[in-house]
Amino acid sequence: MILQALKEYYDRKVDDLDSGIAPEGFEKKEIPFIVVIRKDGSFVTLEDTREQEGRRLVGKSFLLPRSKTRTGQKGFETTFLLWDHIGYLFNYTKSIEPKNIEKTLNQHRSWLSSLENLPADLKRDPGVGAVIAFYQGAGVDEVQLAAKWQECLKIPSCNMTFRLAGDSDPVPCRPAVKAYQSSLIHREDNTDSDGKTQSITGRCLVTGKVGKIARIHAYTPISKDSKSFVAFQKNAGYDSYGKKQCYNAPVNKAAEFAYTTALNTLLKSTQRLLIGDAATVFWSARRTQLESAIPDFFNEPPKDDPDRGTRAVAALLQSVKRGTYSETDEDTRFYVLGLSPSSARISVRFWKVGTVSEIAENFARHFGDLQICHSLKMREHLSLFRLLISTASLGKSENIPPNLAGETMRAILEGRPYPQTLLQTVIRRIRTEQARKDAKSGKSLPNVTYPRAALIKGCLNRTIRINNHEDEEEITVSLDKENKNIGYRLGRLFATLEKIQAESHPGINSTIRDKFYGAASSSPVTVFGNLMRLKNHHLAKLESKGRRVNFERLIGEVAFEIKDFPAHLKLEDQGRFAIGYYHQMHDFYTK
Repeated sequence: MILQALKEYYDRKVDDLDSGIAPEGFEKKEIPFIVVIRKDGSFVTLEDTREQEGRRLVGKSFLLPRSKTRTGQKGFETTFLLWDHIGYLFNYTKSIEPKNIEKTLNQHRSWLSSLENLPADLKRDPGVGAVIAFYQGAGVDEVQLAAKWQECLKIPSCNMTFRLAGDSDPVPCRPAVKAYQSSLIHREDNTDSDGKTQSITGRCLVTGKVGKIARIHAYTPISKDSKSFVAFQKNAGYDSYGKKQCYNAPVNKAAEFAYTTALNTLLKSTQRLLIGDAATVFWSARRTQLESAIPDFFNEPPKDDPDRGTRAVAALLQSVKRGTYSETDEDTRFYVLGLSPSSARISVRFWKVGTVSEIAENFARHFGDLQICHSLKMREHLSLFRLLISTASLGKSENIPPNLAGETMRAILEGRPYPQTLLQTVIRRIRTEQARKDAKSGKSLPNVTYPRAALIKGCLNRTIRINNHEDEEEITVSLDKENKNIGYRLGRLFATLEKIQAESHPGINSTIRDKFYGAASSSPVTVFGNLMRLKNHHLAKLESKGRRVNFERLIGEVAFEIKDFPAHLKLEDQGRFAIGYYHQMHDFYTK
């Protein structure tokens, strides 16, 4: 089903002449450095194609003959047509280990041999002939003395190619090379890991048509290392029923190219979300408004347009409310694929198929569940990245707990409760940072922040609504004075006691939160007795009698339903404690 949907997406993009998707036998590849040569093969310069994109330098992409998968001990024998990485082109490796030096030397020899074995007609092309002449002269030494050579070495396995002086495109993009590559489609034989040539024909699982089956499938750049989406481990199913590698899952070459090209295109496009260890791609059976809007829902907005995400979510909520998605896209299929890298191949974290209207409604429900009061300076709707980063140690994306991003996205797509680990992680982070201080001023920083409060509210409300917990109250957007839950009431009480202390000691750097929040939210009986006695001392220091009366009235209102301080609060009530604390604090500072 996944492969079929990806192939359909490729077919859809091919029909769109403006899509720019690679035709069969080709791929778009980033080439950071190009060796510029004359027709006689003499070296001109080493050209840097990279441009600044955000914090990174990104090389220019070209439509090149498709790369091939290299596996096994003889993988070095496989080269690409007139482009490859620095080891093949210039016999370079950073490693000083003898086996790696020998491997790189074999790669370079294979590269030179591939040039010699090109057809005579292709060699007569001026660009191809110049590349061959380059290696017959002193070109390799001249490139390694070029000023930009050291920049090449900074890029692991830097992809490189050649360009004829005066041309705008590299040699692999010349018409003669393109024509030759097109003629090779479906003509190459399959060579197994033992070096034996095979050509197996079978019925494709994707298209149902009979054709040549792809032995190995192309790599997909899901992480720092590229991996195959469909692959078989040698010692576990490699030779099932006498069939080797991907002959166990017969996909013909055309379908293999289509689905891998579609997946690679999606992973490089704006239709990808990358959060934590999970990459999510999404597409619809035809072009839809939702397909282009999702990145604005869940990604951080650009600095030059910080309100883009808020506008996109507002438009989504209005569309769902008016039924716009349901009317125009009721039967349009929408696909969401969650991926993550594993040691050997790409793992499918989740696969969601629905209609555009179903997915839109689930997205709208997600933003509604997380809606909570906040400062006017804050964004109305937070990106998924901003939400999950609030659960991570030091606020770093690499510290987002494993699997959390994927499971949270899956819950959003399916409209089901958020993962239980999400609530646990948020509460743990709140307790860990109860005494967090600003590095410059030394003042206390809030531990129950807007993103964390929003996540807790969403987790609790979804569990109540979906699991039909009719005896429990859903969390409101702002302060709920009628909420009688013990955790919520204690959170409000703790916020009030902290506010009294802060007003009685202006400029104080540490409050009761720094020492007692964790205990107060998990085992209230151990601390609230002392805190209630301590508040009398703080109230006595307030200069305004009216302020003292207001605080005493508020404490009486909040504590009226509290008969005894419980020994322990369950996890859900610890979440309500945090929300009660957050609501009450926000109410204190709301004019």
